[in-house]
Amino acid sequence: MTDHDTGAGWADHKGGGQDALLLLARVLLGAIFVQSGFGKLMGLGGFIAGLEHQGVPMATVLGTLGACVECFGGLAVMLGAWTRCAAILLAIFTVVATLIAHRFWEAAPEARMMQQTQFMKNLAIIGGYVALVAAGGGRFGFDGYRRSRS
Repeated sequence: MTDHDTGAGWADHKGGGQDALLLLARVLLGAIFVQSGFGKLMGLGGFIAGLEHQGVPMATVLGTLGACVECFGGLAVMLGAWTRCAAILLAIFTVVATLIAHRFWEAAPEARMMQQTQFMKNLAIIGGYVALVAAGGGRFGFDGYRRSRS
């Protein structure tokens, strides 16, 4: 039986390839949220004002909560700490953010294509987080370290 027949190969979990890919996925998925969330935390007043302008209720509470989830959830994913929980939170955050900010079907004709592109990008990000929920963070992170010590 060959590696192809068994489904094993270069990304086999035992060889660490899968763990390396999960590390790469975590870093790539988390980085955009750390950067964006940190920026929102540093300019929280402006972010909250933008949410108020878009008609978001309780913008102060939800804006603060959202910026924290984005920044610290992204950091948790990158570090592989509470990966599944952080991935669920970030997927929910992304769904909400997408429905608030990228309603392409309501956009002016000149902005519709850009908003649709942003909407579809966010769907792909949500898919990445769903995959992390299914697979976990792998060995190369805090979750993997804690599992190996117990």
